[in-house]
Amino acid sequence: MPDERKGAYWRDALGQIPVPVSVVPYKEHSFRGRLVTDRIGGLRVATVEADAQQVRRTAAHIKRSPGDFVVVGVQTTGRTVLVQNGHEATAVTNDLFVYRTSSPSLMDHPEPFSLRMVYIPRRMLALTDDELNSVTSRVTATGRGCAAVLRPFILTVVASAHHYVPAASGGLANTLIDLFSTLVAEQVAEKGDGDGRTRNFLVGRVRAFIDQNLSDPTLSPESVAKAHNISVRYLHRLFEDEGITVSRLIQRRRLEECAHELARRSRTAPTVSAIAQRWGFVNPTHFSRAFRGAYGLSPREWRSLRLQAWREEAPAGVGAQ
Repeated sequence: MPDERKGAYWRDALGQIPVPVSVVPYKEHSFRGRLVTDRIGGLRVATVEADAQQVRRTAAHIKRSPGDFVVVGVQTTGRTVLVQNGHEATAVTNDLFVYRTSSPSLMDHPEPFSLRMVYIPRRMLALTDDELNSVTSRVTATGRGCAAVLRPFILTVVASAHHYVPAASGGLANTLIDLFSTLVAEQVAEKGDGDGRTRNFLVGRVRAFIDQNLSDPTLSPESVAKAHNISVRYLHRLFEDEGITVSRLIQRRRLEECAHELARRSRTAPTVSAIAQRWGFVNPTHFSRAFRGAYGLSPREWRSLRLQAWREEAPAGVGAQ
């Protein structure tokens, strides 16, 4: 391709995955770039390797194409300066960063770089906006915690996306969403002021106990407190800084597991009521009402939406050399 056409071609290519952006290469004529896109279940993924450039998503872009994706990127080489919502953060090699396409953003790549990107539709995340804000427009080091698990998973899944059959692709997408949601929960917990190591340790034990006993319909603040040899009053005090009560945490975790299972591809998918009972809901009407309250959809509508997302056709890769 002639040098004078490379910049324009790259702008057209990068501006379509999956929402419009403006791209300004630092050097127009000698520009080199490579872009490969694919799909994992209902997620878009991309590998970007290119020379220095700036990528902007403006209010005009959002008005024209308001797609709301949560973008999780892994910096494999070079640097990315991310500016969004009044925050500025710099990602270097091996860092993980997150931003949303629903707000204006600037990604400045001042030197040749490479990225692995995952575009998660906002509707597929069982997270509140406040929870997402704990990681959005920020950079996370990947040397410890959930980020140390998520980074290599993203690298492997993006690199091998074209090899997966649909059933495996859907399962991998669910796993990636779960890992990202765990990262968000970890970040939210770390940003809390807490009451010292003992409190944090006990809260962690309580959360783990709840996760291990979600299928028990008798799970309650009383049974949780008894299992940890503390009073119900003290249990509630422990969770004063968690932003959620124990009862609501139990219900939210049950709903999250139900939502996850409803989205799973299977030839012998269990009924909605069977899934609800498996995760501790004994009243189908209460389950349906709670699920709609949390996700804005009935359980059956949620299942149909997620399965429809898996069936969407994968886009072809493009490149500029």
